[in-house]
Amino acid sequence: MIQVGDHLPQATFRVIGSEGPIARTTDDVFKGRRVVLIGVPGAFTPSCHRNHLPGFVTHKDEILGRGVDAIAVTSVNDVFVLDAWSKASGAEGLEFLADGNADFAKAIGLEMDGTGFGLGMRSKRYSMLVEDGVVRILNVEETPSKAEASGAEALLKVL
Repeated sequence: MIQVGDHLPQATFRVIGSEGPIARTTDDVFKGRRVVLIGVPGAFTPSCHRNHLPGFVTHKDEILGRGVDAIAVTSVNDVFVLDAWSKASGAEGLEFLADGNADFAKAIGLEMDGTGFGLGMRSKRYSMLVEDGVVRILNVEETPSKAEASGAEALLKVL
């Protein structure tokens, strides 16, 4: 599992651009920037939709006011689902990074096997602060249905 002080591995996400889906690498997202990255098991799932993401939407300005350049959300969903989730959540100004095949989640060792629930491979729930590609803060939830250690309020206490 990735640790504080580690560099993020190279991976490619998908995002919605003006002409449709486009690729963005970890360098595109994190190089030369201070980014809060939120990992969630799935868009629209109860804990992600009602408990985890809303805190970052609510506290967006406060987080950005602490020298953070961007707040990004990644999930093992396709780019179209993440685009719909961003709109349905009122998450304007947050970056949504589709990790459709769980490549990034696996590369950082934060994948979760949800096959017993019919979900396939997913990402564990976490939040991290990444500075120029290096993990500076990492909060991983022990229980996938909770959003306490990885929530916006917890992250604000250590930013």
